[in-house]
Amino acid sequence: MPEGTAARGAQAPTSSGYSALDRMLHRLALASPARAEMLHDIERAAFLKSAPPDSGNHVFVTGLARAGTTILMREIHATGAFGSLTYADMPFVLAPNLWARLRRSSARPAHRAERAHGDGIEVGTDSPEALDEVFWRVFDGRAYIRPDGLVPHAPGPDLIHAYSDLVRLILRRTGKSRYVCKNNNLILRLPALASAMPRAHFLIPLRHPLDHAASLLRQHRRFARADAFTRDYMTWLGHHEFGATHRPFVFGRAPRGNPEHLDYWLDLWILAHRSLAEVERAQDSVLFVPHERLASDPGLWQRLARRIEATPGPARELRPRSGQPGETGRALPHDPALAETAEALHDALLQRAIA
Repeated sequence: MPEGTAARGAQAPTSSGYSALDRMLHRLALASPARAEMLHDIERAAFLKSAPPDSGNHVFVTGLARAGTTILMREIHATGAFGSLTYADMPFVLAPNLWARLRRSSARPAHRAERAHGDGIEVGTDSPEALDEVFWRVFDGRAYIRPDGLVPHAPGPDLIHAYSDLVRLILRRTGKSRYVCKNNNLILRLPALASAMPRAHFLIPLRHPLDHAASLLRQHRRFARADAFTRDYMTWLGHHEFGATHRPFVFGRAPRGNPEHLDYWLDLWILAHRSLAEVERAQDSVLFVPHERLASDPGLWQRLARRIEATPGPARELRPRSGQPGETGRALPHDPALAETAEALHDALLQRAIA
């Protein structure tokens, strides 16, 4: 969530930055799948014919939340080669051109403020964000969103083609020919999309599992105290990664234990990355990106940018984290055997990551 939603530290996210009109528009655009479909139909009828063709040469950043997906997507977007949904497209993310036309006379300046996660990342109306999951929730949510978790999703050719049309509409709105998005839920449908989009690049930031699990636990506790509108907002966007609306990814089974304990998030990390490893082995377009190394080695960012056929400039937001990898998680109570399993998997995946 953008401006006005949280202060620094451990304060719970709130929706104090949203006026009554803002909240009404969000409910109008996002709460009803039928209404969202209708708005998207209007968008397609009005703008799809004038949208650019789909080159297929796009970039999708995915992985578990807190892996560094947002920072990586923002660095890629900052190259200037890519269009993306931004907070300016909210809440009518399935009708970006229609909404751009309607809001033209009342556009707000791009004021920036720390996002609701309290992690120092500042966002404004021009910031790219993980918003296209709304498409999958609206058109096929029943196939993968269950009361107790989110299961692997295998969209068919017609739905993937419709998603490509949404990408074209976003490119029309942004004036670009390539698309970049960050979507953590994309790991649920990664096999289907990687097979259907052979020219695309699918990037998976790989973070040390103990630090990663500790960050997920911290955000879970933070968002567990979110207010009602924030909970609705996260649900409308399809974000169930943590907090009061948490529903885990279910790869074979749900993670074991209590979300209030680090072991739960370590187990989730292992299950998710075992599944991702299988897809990476099968698809040349899927690439692990070592998070800590990317943040500390400017040359790796340059090599990655060239890999995705972008012209790299200096990294703007990639910064090394303090301390040694795993230090934050090791300070919390956890099962040493589970941590050993996670670290062994992490080390194996690092060998396959971009160097």
